[in-house]
Amino acid sequence: MKQYLSTIEEREQLEIELLLETMYRISGFDFREYMRSSIERRIQHRMRLEQIPTISRVIEKVIHEPGYIEKLLSDFSINVTEMFRDPSFFLTFRKQVVPLLRHYPEIRIWHAGCATGEEAYSMAILMEEEGLGDKTKIYATDMNEKVLKKAESGIFSLKKMQTYTRNYLQAGGKQEFSEYYTTDYAAAYFHPSLTRNIIFAQHNLVTDGSFNEFHVIICRNVMIYFNQTLQDSVHDLFYESLSQGGFLGLGNKEALRIDYDRKLYRDFNPIERIYQKC
Repeated sequence: MKQYLSTIEEREQLEIELLLETMYRISGFDFREYMRSSIERRIQHRMRLEQIPTISRVIEKVIHEPGYIEKLLSDFSINVTEMFRDPSFFLTFRKQVVPLLRHYPEIRIWHAGCATGEEAYSMAILMEEEGLGDKTKIYATDMNEKVLKKAESGIFSLKKMQTYTRNYLQAGGKQEFSEYYTTDYAAAYFHPSLTRNIIFAQHNLVTDGSFNEFHVIICRNVMIYFNQTLQDSVHDLFYESLSQGGFLGLGNKEALRIDYDRKLYRDFNPIERIYQKC
């Protein structure tokens, strides 16, 4: 006898699976291995905004309504960031990692999942202050083209500058933070010179492969939204992309796989989640 889905929750889970499969087939963006609880919250938020009664109705809009899928792609992308986020991480990087990078003829840093780019700008400032700006190339990538355009603009809310200034000073900043931007009544405009060695590019950690060899990869508080299978895949990508002795910086809620990655990296600074490839 065929077993039918017996609860509303089971039917909703099926609808979510169908929605994610539909989005993947239409756009190529794959959210099927994201943490389901996070995806559910973002779908429900969109449904509340537009007073959509069922996920099946969302699927219908994705298929038949031009441009609707872009709304969901924006909802699903992770854009929470700030300049010198977790200042102790950047202070540790400045004091412990930078001295080991100084002898490199060129330094390649990948900020994966850079969102609107604040951490990439933070790194550009830090490396400039350490006298390494001219030989540092920063690759700032995200799957969301919209946030990448914002990152490239270098325009940030003036309301956030007080927080960013405090973070900068706690991260060992050596100048007045205001020297790096100009302002008007609403926004802060960071000097274009900061982006001369930053390359902003679209890259999807779920579906895209390695594109260079890096001395540093920073991906902080992105993989907390991935399930274990996807985390494993991204860790493999990072390991493949790191040079020998390269550094991996993770978020304060993330860690390496104990049973596997611990054999491939050494705990350079486990408190700040900085690891060095063996």
